[in-house]
Amino acid sequence: MKCVICKTGDVADGKTTVTLERGETTVVIKNVPARVCGQCGEYYLSDEMTGKVMAMAEDAVGKGAEVEILRWAA
Repeated sequence: MKCVICKTGDVADGKTTVTLERGETTVVIKNVPARVCGQCGEYYLSDEMTGKVMAMAEDAVGKGAEVEILRWAA
């Protein structure tokens, strides 16, 4: 698959860092399994990974965290 952002890079299985912000909370999740463009670094999460990442972020917001840095654990 070609990247929809840069249009030239090939997308392959890899890992990425996802950063999400809501209000006063910033959540950084490292080593998330994703499809990653080798040219520009754009990443694509599966529906399953998106759900898991969003749940982790909701948990951080619910705890009132200002900044939370997490490592992906399968």
